[in-house]
Amino acid sequence: MSKRNPEKVAIQAREHISRIRDMLAKIDYLCSGTLLKTLMKCGKPNCRCQQDPAARHGPYYRWGHMKAGKLVQRYVSPEQAVVLRQAIANYRRVKKLLRAWEVDTERLIDAEASSNP
Repeated sequence: MSKRNPEKVAIQAREHISRIRDMLAKIDYLCSGTLLKTLMKCGKPNCRCQQDPAARHGPYYRWGHMKAGKLVQRYVSPEQAVVLRQAIANYRRVKKLLRAWEVDTERLIDAEASSNP
């Protein structure tokens, strides 16, 4: 524990936790996983996509995430991909905010213990 005033540390930690709560309240869509954008070759041997990578079909979007301990992948529409991209970014942001909340909680607990011997 630093030699800073425990009351001041507690106030700062509470303020930071309050800001984290406000940021979390503004988040709506939330998904874990990864979104992949792929271009594919078709099965027709005479199609241009077989020779020219620029002529491949797509883009196709595939969302992969863990469900019940297993990796699940599914294709999603371009419209769904836009929403999923934001939801995945939100998920990562929430995890980061929760880690910060945990650190501030520890600081708060230590500050309160120091001010109440």
